[in-house]
Amino acid sequence: MSFDTPKDRLGTDCSKWDLMEPAFGVPAEDGLAMWIADMDFQPGDFLQRAMQGLIDRADYGYFCGLESYTDAICWWMQERHGWTLDPEAIFTTYGLGNGIAITLNALTEIGDEIIIFTPVYHEFAKKIGKTRRVVKELPLVQDEAGLYRMDFDAYEGMLSGKERLVMFCSPHNPAGRVWEQAELSALAAFCQKHDLLLISDEIHMDLTFAGQRHFPMTLAAPEITDRLVMTTSASKTFNIAGGRTGAVSLPDPALRARFELFFRGLDMQPNLMGVALTRAAYTPEGAAWVDELTAYIEENYRIFKEGIDAIPGITLMPMQGTYLSWADFSGTGMARAEFSDRVTNRAKIAATPGHTLGTGGENFLRFNIGTQRARIKEAVSRLQDAFSDLQ
Repeated sequence: MSFDTPKDRLGTDCSKWDLMEPAFGVPAEDGLAMWIADMDFQPGDFLQRAMQGLIDRADYGYFCGLESYTDAICWWMQERHGWTLDPEAIFTTYGLGNGIAITLNALTEIGDEIIIFTPVYHEFAKKIGKTRRVVKELPLVQDEAGLYRMDFDAYEGMLSGKERLVMFCSPHNPAGRVWEQAELSALAAFCQKHDLLLISDEIHMDLTFAGQRHFPMTLAAPEITDRLVMTTSASKTFNIAGGRTGAVSLPDPALRARFELFFRGLDMQPNLMGVALTRAAYTPEGAAWVDELTAYIEENYRIFKEGIDAIPGITLMPMQGTYLSWADFSGTGMARAEFSDRVTNRAKIAATPGHTLGTGGENFLRFNIGTQRARIKEAVSRLQDAFSDLQ
């Protein structure tokens, strides 16, 4: 597998590329799409074989055999993360956005305040709003190394008493932060102290760089399993979000029963394609592919950081995982409109506006570096040209 192999996604109904011009005004013919969080690589052969198998069988009706699908999820979590997952605890949803919305509806009430640590994945706030809950932003802070940290002492004075649940992103999107076990334990203590449920969104859990380790929340803080909802999926790791398949798991039987009461009323069942792709991904062949992928992305980050470091006033937050790079433009002294204009209209790059990810993101842009290295080098060249007057 060569991750350098070009892949042209224009004109394929790919959201990332075909919506770039309508969303940003970046021309399709020579723009670079570095916004929506999916990757531009060719799918692994194991995924192609799974899809070909569906075609060869030519049977798209009702299906069974979900035991092998849940077994594959359990195998992956055990082998890759040391997490022994009970297959009976798994509920399959139409992706994790759907899973989060179901969890909010099942375990909280309209008007409850839902805590998010900002800046964070913009869909968190959207899901809270769509379910008629209330967003409660608690800002992350940067330490001396430039890494985001949670400041629980400060948060104590920000609470209203109406908070019911914490929605947590691990590893962190947009900053590529892989949380330490001690930080996760502190979050658990915070949830226990204030009687808060916790959704731990671990969709990027497989994409950690060398020297980093992802701790599933259920292992980092087993003392809070009675209030914990884990959400995982193969979609980000293997770029199969079109399969619309996520796994919501609840280790505590009592909490699981509450969730299941609501979930069963929706009469949801998995889709055939998503099950086949997940089952093919969570295999030894898939694991080897992920190891190559993370090494490739880490080198992309090194090249991107080296190029950005050459532009005065722009700083990349240190990445520890994922393929999302978080760039701070505050050092340029420019207003958001100006640095965004230079990136969008001069460099012709579509990057996610940081202010859409909540308080603290106003001077940032998020760049998706999960693409061919040639595009990373081209992006660096364009950004250096767009800000050449600063050098």
